[in-house]
Amino acid sequence: MKEGKAILKSKMKCIGLVGLVLSAFSIFVHFLLARFTEDGFSDYQSSITIFSWRPISETSDLSRTSPLYRRLWGPVGQLESIHPHANPRGYYAGPSAKTNGYIFVRIQGGFHEIRSSICDVVAVSRFLNATLVVPEIQQTTSKKGISSQFKSFAYLYNEETFMAALAKDVNIVKTLPKSLKSARRNKEIPVFRVPYAASPYYYLHNVLPILIKHSVVELVVSDGGCLQAILPPHLEEYQSLRCRVAFHALKFRQDVQDLATKILHRLRAPGRPFIAFDPGMTRDALAYHGCSELFQDVHAELIQHRRAWMRKRGIINGQLSVNSAKQRLKGSCPLTPEEVGILLRAYGYSWDTIIYVSGGEVFGGQRTLIPLHGLFENVVDRTSLSTSWELSRIYGREANLDKNHPRAPPAQVETKLDAWKNSGPRPRPLPPPPARPKTYNIEGWWGWVAESDNEPESTVEELRTNAHKLLWEAIDYTVAVEADVFIPGFDHDGKGHPNFASLVMGHRLYQSAAAKTYRPNRKEVVRLLDKIRGHIYHANHSWLTSIRRHLRSSLIDGLIEASNKSKSSSFLSHPVPECSCLRPDSSETSSNISNPSAHSQVHAALGVAHRCPAWMDGEKDLSSKEKDNEDDIDENDPVSSRLFLQHTGSHDVGSEDITLKEESPFEDQEEDGD
Repeated sequence: MKEGKAILKSKMKCIGLVGLVLSAFSIFVHFLLARFTEDGFSDYQSSITIFSWRPISETSDLSRTSPLYRRLWGPVGQLESIHPHANPRGYYAGPSAKTNGYIFVRIQGGFHEIRSSICDVVAVSRFLNATLVVPEIQQTTSKKGISSQFKSFAYLYNEETFMAALAKDVNIVKTLPKSLKSARRNKEIPVFRVPYAASPYYYLHNVLPILIKHSVVELVVSDGGCLQAILPPHLEEYQSLRCRVAFHALKFRQDVQDLATKILHRLRAPGRPFIAFDPGMTRDALAYHGCSELFQDVHAELIQHRRAWMRKRGIINGQLSVNSAKQRLKGSCPLTPEEVGILLRAYGYSWDTIIYVSGGEVFGGQRTLIPLHGLFENVVDRTSLSTSWELSRIYGREANLDKNHPRAPPAQVETKLDAWKNSGPRPRPLPPPPARPKTYNIEGWWGWVAESDNEPESTVEELRTNAHKLLWEAIDYTVAVEADVFIPGFDHDGKGHPNFASLVMGHRLYQSAAAKTYRPNRKEVVRLLDKIRGHIYHANHSWLTSIRRHLRSSLIDGLIEASNKSKSSSFLSHPVPECSCLRPDSSETSSNISNPSAHSQVHAALGVAHRCPAWMDGEKDLSSKEKDNEDDIDENDPVSSRLFLQHTGSHDVGSEDITLKEESPFEDQEEDGD
């Protein structure tokens, strides 16, 4: 019996051992498949649920033909006739085989500055009949720890697509000839630090003679644009060239574009439209415009410290201390995420609407977004819609950074040590403690604020993060351009120039002018919000109607205002009418015979008069037949009012019913001219 039990135990042990071996082998095979079949693995990753959506209410399942759905998500009828057209309209000769020399460009700045500058230098190269060397993005080159598998330009954009798309416009080469390379290494070629928004005549009178003499010049562009936004009428073709660069030639690196596409698929997986929101609340922007008092803690001190640093370098000329309350009332400060959330809820977007937060930085961290999360359940960003493995994969093969801070003892410590060694008879005093390296927490309390007026030098890890921000914003840019609705919190950067959100709005205007892009007037919004500041979550119907009218009018009025203000600072923020054409449908054409419609008035205000080419007339008209009735949509429908008044996630509707009954006699008043 004992021998039988021992045999049984040994058999069980063998079976268990075999099971463990098979399990280990299975895991090993799965790792091999994941390592050597990346495409299949990534497809699997894209099919899993990255973000679990919060419950979806019944009221959000609206018919696409319902008036409420058209008001919230439908196209802007007055802009449906505007189509993209960046092809040259007149005689446009190809680039000459014999050029005046080479233009080598170094571009400094963030994502939106790099994108604007590239478009400008291509137009300048064409204007000077020069051969353009693929621009060098300084933020990603010669930095320790950043992947060396990408060249500077190729770190962000597809180099081959860029060159092929502009082959008929400008001569482009990847590098300088060997002889000129050595001259550049020896600093023997002339360098121009190009001023912001320089005129074409600056290049004609200053750069061209030097280019012809030396066969090469180097341009350093640091402010996000080296050519004025509005060009003379006889240079209209160069505006079209800018559009071809920005909207057709500048394609992101393939793996970055693939990840952005996956995030878009995951956003649309629930089968519902979504809103993209760019806060624009960067530290530089807040400091430049004097908005430090939006925060009540150390962040206000950090903003003031940055403002002092800007004043010292001549970036701003104003006073150090600025009344942020007055700046906010003037519309010079960003709308907070809470204020944008209130606007969207007041307009009729339900609590379970998907909100994608874009942009590389929200100063103040995630706590700044807490009120927005309280108003909308499904607030997401690129990190919640992708895995850390997917994000790290686009960085390439980067070197491991030594996170141990260097401990180079200063001269004072060496002096103290010598004094200790040469001190009198024993017992000697204890030796001085080793010098502690200064470490600063980037997410919280900056120790250097009270120590120096200068900003600390960026660490290698911070430089790497700055390079990664370019890729993060490339993903956000793609998602924001394709979003069903886009709303910015701010449209200026830390130098007073149009920012990331402005470029997104310009791209959406070019690609699909009728897509809903709100451009709220911050001064008017602040006035409306301050009216009910004490009871903002229990607004009456009159206030709701005012908000809805303002947001709806911002779709057109904000666009017309941008043509007068933003365009003078950045052409890519408003590429109309130079890069657009008009293709009116038959119903609009017939109505215009007797009486000019609102559509025609908008087209005239925007200056769009060029008729689209004949081949575009054959395209299927996708515009809604009901667009003429868009202005008749009830802005005060009880459904959307209830969605705003309803507390997020609450099922207690007793108080809501009372509020609605009390205010039901209120009748909506239509806008003048609707």
